[in-house]
Amino acid sequence: MMDITLLGPVTGFALAACGTPGPNNMLLASAGTRSGYRSSLKLLLGIMLGLQLLLLLTALGLGRLFEMWPVLQWGLKIAGSGYLLWLAWRIATAPPPGDDERSMRWHQGALFQFLNPKSWLMAVSAISGFTLSGEQYWPSAWGVLGVFLICGMVTGHLWTLIGMRVRRWLHTDTHWQRFNAVMGVLTAACVVMIWY
Repeated sequence: MMDITLLGPVTGFALAACGTPGPNNMLLASAGTRSGYRSSLKLLLGIMLGLQLLLLLTALGLGRLFEMWPVLQWGLKIAGSGYLLWLAWRIATAPPPGDDERSMRWHQGALFQFLNPKSWLMAVSAISGFTLSGEQYWPSAWGVLGVFLICGMVTGHLWTLIGMRVRRWLHTDTHWQRFNAVMGVLTAACVVMIWY
């Protein structure tokens, strides 16, 4: 079981890390606006599955590779930035949604975590900052994973609901074009956060 004194700090960190604007939340808000709740929920579950796997792999030692070989961090930043810019372009130039509109599929959301530098930063920071040594390592690591799962689901739902609320104001193709452009710019702005 996780040390109770760590519960408050890890929860605060997880809420801040999962709840602040970033690539995942821009995708969820956009999906909530374009596709509605059910399709967005599948994307949220995929994102959380990918993040949980990333946290587990980091706990197993994958995060140490970044400490040993800093060039891997640069490679991830470059690949992640390129993918985010491509995704931002796709969002910004998307047509108004059709009747059969679907968001990114759940497995794409899960795999996206491995290209999302913010997810890597969250995973490495959470595991290195909130796990205990010795026999308490794995109980504290499982605690971190559990807290991130709960906080990520709550904040992800909030971003999806925000997107669904925005849809009420989008009545014309011009409204959709402006919304898509704003979401594309916000997604591209996540690249700036990656580098600073």
